[in-house]
This record gives sequence, structure tokens and C-alpha cells, in this order.
Amino acid sequence: MTARPLRADFLPLWHRAPVKALTDHELREVSRVTLADYESRADSFWRGTRHHDVSQNIDALLANLPGVPPHDILDLGCGPGRDLAALRELGHAPIGLDGCESFVATAREQSGCEVWVQDLLALDLPEQRFDGVFANATLFHVPRQEIERVLAELRACLRPGGVLFSSNPRGSNQEGFYGDRFACYHDFDGWRARALAAGFEEIDHYYRPPGKPRAEQPWLASLWRNPAATGV
Repeated sequence: MTARPLRADFLPLWHRAPVKALTDHELREVSRVTLADYESRADSFWRGTRHHDVSQNIDALLANLPGVPPHDILDLGCGPGRDLAALRELGHAPIGLDGCESFVATAREQSGCEVWVQDLLALDLPEQRFDGVFANATLFHVPRQEIERVLAELRACLRPGGVLFSSNPRGSNQEGFYGDRFACYHDFDGWRARALAAGFEEIDHYYRPPGKPRAEQPWLASLWRNPAATGV
């Protein structure tokens, strides 16, 4: 069955936000349609991305993690497992998570790691389980109305002092369907406001790929810390 946009006023109109908040049913459809598109392209996605170099992003996360390695890391939206395997090869203890079952099967095979099947909009994460969360090209699939909640859930799964790394395609806070995938393109000020509202402390941000003019850097990468517990 061909996936269709949710409704006429929620097409990929990148110059404005949706005219009204999405209902619970529409949020489930956002996930269903987006994941169905990934399922339909799982093999080509794996072939097309398996050699992408995101070592800059992995290094940025690892450089800011507290304590002594090896670290417990959640690879959020791990896809077919490229970065999951890289983290394991570096000696860490990563766990993957993705909503696309084809990706999960490939990630388990490619990395040998534990991988959870979960929807980004319905996460069920253990509290204070991880030193870091690696969310590379993932959280832009979360509608803007839900992102603060999802960020707070990620903070809760981090130990005190733990770090969230996020990389998203940047934009001017547009959101909607592009084809059959939902996307929200944040600018840094908007993303920063949501991360701080979710309780994170700012560490750093940068644009990718490195060494290019800003107009040729479509990716916004940022790092955020779960504040250390205070008091007794």
C-alpha cells in the first residue's frame, strides 16, 4: 500500500509549521508512514550509507563522556548498524535502537550488539542506564510538538553527567512530510531552546561537513550534558 500524507494542510510546506497540533492518531501515522518508507528502502539505504564517515561525530561524543571507558552508549536510530559496529570496535558497550525492523535485523548481524525495536515517539528506556546517547541523523523525525518530551526521556536514560550527541539537517524550523518521511529542520537557536527546556546543559555545537562554507554545511551537530545530581 502506498503511504499518503496525513492531510492536505500537513504537506511538506517548508515555509511554515503545521496549522494545528497533531492528534495522537496523527502522531502514530507520522511514525508508521516514515518507518514504512525506511522498510521499503532498507537494502538500498544500507548500501548507500554504510561507508559514510561520521567519525567526527563519534569522536565528539566520546571526548565529552564522563568517567573511564568502556562506556555504555545508546545508538538511537542506529539504522543498519554502521555506527553501532564502530562503537563496539572502539571497545565500548553500545546498544542500538531503531523502529525499522529490517534495520534492527541487519544491525544485530553487522555489529553483534543488542538492538531494541522501539518507536522514537514511544520510547521505553531504563533510567540512568547510559553514559552517552548517540543520535546521529535521527531526532529530526520527531515532530516539533513532541521533541521536548523525547529529549527529556533521553536525559532520564543518561547517568548524571552523561552526554547526548545529536546531528540533524538544519533549517528554519520547518516541518512536514518530504515524500513519505516526516522531517523537522531546526536552526540552532530553536534546537538549543528545546534541549535546555528538557533539562540539558549545553556543551558545544558545530556544522558539517567540516571545512566547507556554511551554505555547504547542511548538518547541525550538538552536544548536551545531563547535569550531575546535586544534594543528598
